[in-house]
Amino acid sequence: MSQPPNRPALTPKFCFNQTALRDFLRLSRSTIDDSITQNLNALITPSDTAFDPTSTSTRQTTFPPTSSRRISDPACTNFKSRILFPSWQARSDVLNYCAAVATSSDPDDPDLVLRETESARDRERVVDERLDPYSARYFPREARTEILAGLVRNERAVEGIVRGRTWAVVGERCVGDEGVGWQEVLDRWRGEREGR
Repeated sequence: MSQPPNRPALTPKFCFNQTALRDFLRLSRSTIDDSITQNLNALITPSDTAFDPTSTSTRQTTFPPTSSRRISDPACTNFKSRILFPSWQARSDVLNYCAAVATSSDPDDPDLVLRETESARDRERVVDERLDPYSARYFPREARTEILAGLVRNERAVEGIVRGRTWAVVGERCVGDEGVGWQEVLDRWRGEREGR
């Protein structure tokens, strides 16, 4: 069964490194959520009964597909509490930390002086749209905190979609949490974990 990647050290440098941030999220999602069917299949015991040689004498056309086999509650509960929810929590922790970094001031922004210079130059510029209709066009550079905030917003949206799809598969295969949303079950798990 797949193990989620370890949560990286949370530093502003990690958050501003978009490649490292996206790679962690991508690897975590591909290890657990994208392969949820394989992870759940690993929980099924290979056979409940011994092999019957007479079962090969007739063709069984109504055999249910593997994905529809239900998994016992203890195995699913163990998987959710030890693998799935910790993986989701690690990604939530990273996204929450990076969102906090994105909303705080950034005194180490390498483009700060350049943006201020461009802004001052654009305020002094005289625009005559009759002579040059494109002269009023100005594309200010975004601060890296704004870029990070956009990235975190996008990744949170992706996270919601991925968790919804994963939870749908878990709901089909596991006994116990039918009709309950992933947010509610994750919040319950967090509460139980904090209560310990």
